[in-house]
Amino acid sequence: MTSSSASPSPEPSASPGPEPSPSPSPEPSAARNQGQDPAPDRPGDAAAPLVHTAAALRALPRPSGARAVVMTMGALHEGHATLVRAARRRVGPQGQVVVTVFVNPLQFGAGEDLDRYPRTLDEDVVLAVAAGADVVFAPPVDEVYPGGEPQIRITAGPMGTLLEGASRPGHFDGVLTVVAKLLHLTAPDLAFFGQKDAQQLAVITRMAADLNFPVEIVGVPTVREEDGLALSSRNRYLSTPERRTALVLSAALFAARDRLTAEEALRARAASTGHPAQDRSAALAAIGEDRAAADAHAVAYAAAGPPHGPSVARAAARAVLEDAGRLDPPLVLDYLALVDPSDFTEIPDSYEGEAILAVAANVGTTRLIDNIRLTFTVARPGTSATRQGSAPHPGTSADAPPPTTPQGPLGATR
Repeated sequence: MTSSSASPSPEPSASPGPEPSPSPSPEPSAARNQGQDPAPDRPGDAAAPLVHTAAALRALPRPSGARAVVMTMGALHEGHATLVRAARRRVGPQGQVVVTVFVNPLQFGAGEDLDRYPRTLDEDVVLAVAAGADVVFAPPVDEVYPGGEPQIRITAGPMGTLLEGASRPGHFDGVLTVVAKLLHLTAPDLAFFGQKDAQQLAVITRMAADLNFPVEIVGVPTVREEDGLALSSRNRYLSTPERRTALVLSAALFAARDRLTAEEALRARAASTGHPAQDRSAALAAIGEDRAAADAHAVAYAAAGPPHGPSVARAAARAVLEDAGRLDPPLVLDYLALVDPSDFTEIPDSYEGEAILAVAANVGTTRLIDNIRLTFTVARPGTSATRQGSAPHPGTSADAPPPTTPQGPLGATR
């Protein structure tokens, strides 16, 4: 799991960045900056209990409503708070929200320094309570793994070997094993995870479905800072110049979304005007109306060819990323992938439906990931293109009620 954007695990870089301070203050609240509503009402007193054992968690009174869990690795920020608020809204005042804080050793690979991962439990409890948590469950390692590292683990299958799994072999096996353990220990009705770690959300959703876990997996949209950078515990490692370079990740994703929107608009116009637009283009050019002629030609081109959405989105994002290689410091791209949410394989240019455009790169010693969702459609006569993608513009809030369809955000969850 990764701790970025309110998700449960770290994104340790291959070469860890500067040592974080022992007890950094929580990051400034994006909710205050963006005018978000305060945390929804929760039952109980003003302070959530902090428990360290499953027995202590079971001993707490369980309200009549549903229990929701938000799994984290600690070092909480506004992205995690967004997850807690979403859980609080979903279960209401009669429900219970449990936040887990556990630095999982199974998902740290070679070169990923477990001992350097920031541990800020006191600040984490304060943030969790303010966002609406009822209980913070912070077990020690021997509570989660009483016999040492487990001999039997859950494997992520083919999806776990792609993208993040290829860069960090075995990572998702460690993620799924600890998520399964924490689901057993907390016994929730719902579990909330950030969409920023899209592949993690996908493998957890698949595990819950394939292994018949009696829990609904809920994805919550990515939270971004005002400049567009996705919230992550690792952002604290970035120097000022590195942060400027890191903004290229979201800029590339937004470029793909905007270029796709423009192409879909042309296809919608083409669907309503048809091929005569080419004749109109020639006629306008003949009388010197070059700008109008160019517009008509673009419409005619859209009408004549097959859908170009996926290739257009990839090209727009890649152009931004290639330019970033010349920045100081440069952005070193790991991958850019446009994938099917159900299995994280690359989609063809003829694809229709929801897809995820995912990117990972190193800036200095810090590894960052990001993604947006895009929807590819073929405009037909009498239809109009819709706005593509679900990533908010920089400075907007993603703290909205998450999707709760029976299939969840990335496939069946029950």
